[in-house]
Amino acid sequence: MSVKIRLARHGAKKRPFYRIVVADSKSPRDGRLLENVGTYNPVLDPAEVVLKTERIKYWIDKGAILTDTVKSLLKKEGFFAKLA
Repeated sequence: MSVKIRLARHGAKKRPFYRIVVADSKSPRDGRLLENVGTYNPVLDPAEVVLKTERIKYWIDKGAILTDTVKSLLKKEGFFAKLA
């Protein structure tokens, strides 16, 4: 089972709200997930990102793969700078 950290879309039409989730790579975008590790709200100015850094680090250490979008969000929040 390969695990990915990716976005799951929620919210109304034209008002997206995303949860940053850990899920099996074969499960659907908004389907079954293993854990919710944060949120991303692009509607606000500036966009709001809330992260559970300890849980994200745990899943990365277990071999979870970050999607490109999640990786860029974590970079903007300085997640990787905190690890170094």
